[in-house]
Amino acid sequence: MGLDALAAACCVLPVLISLLAVRLVYVLWRSGQPSAGSPTAGLRCLIVLGSGGHTAEMMNIVTAVQKDRFTPRYYVAALTDNMSLQKAQVYEQSLIQSGEETIKNAHFMQIYRSREVGQSYITSIATTLLATLHAMWLVVRIRPQVIFCNGPGTCFPLCVSAFILKVLGLGWSSIFYIESIARVKKLSLSGLLLYKLRIADQFFVQWPQLQQQYPRACYADRLM
Repeated sequence: MGLDALAAACCVLPVLISLLAVRLVYVLWRSGQPSAGSPTAGLRCLIVLGSGGHTAEMMNIVTAVQKDRFTPRYYVAALTDNMSLQKAQVYEQSLIQSGEETIKNAHFMQIYRSREVGQSYITSIATTLLATLHAMWLVVRIRPQVIFCNGPGTCFPLCVSAFILKVLGLGWSSIFYIESIARVKKLSLSGLLLYKLRIADQFFVQWPQLQQQYPRACYADRLM
């Protein structure tokens, strides 16, 4: 009985690996292509915030998008970054007060940070694993259809989690990465990983020399 089960597993495993490989190729091919049709309802939108100027740039982008199309909006920041979520809360409250939003369409969440400033790389292995598991739980819970991010370290595990769900056929998130305007000559670590691994559906840079260096990126001019 044990040998029969082992033989069956040996037969099934190559088939599963082949199916995942085909699915991965399909996801990479489809990523970045326009949708077949316009959505009739709002798109669940995950917006990744971060310290060091990332939140200011991201909020500048959020103010320019169509609020009725990207709703509900889920703002996510690191567990130790309360200021970013406060800025998002103030902005969303201003929409309600001005009459642009009649109901509350925003949600605010926090995620474990992969690595704190000054943390050793050895201890960061455990925190990175914890952050990845937390990110996967958030993505499964929210099932975002669109993800906006611009470089904070917290965006990488969230984007990877969304990409894994794509490959497994459990959901589809269009990932839009906008590199920070502070990155003039080279990409941030998060941006470089998302670019090299082809995880982002659309990858934007704000300096023409970066677009020349990374030809799959789109030059968006200065957004600030």
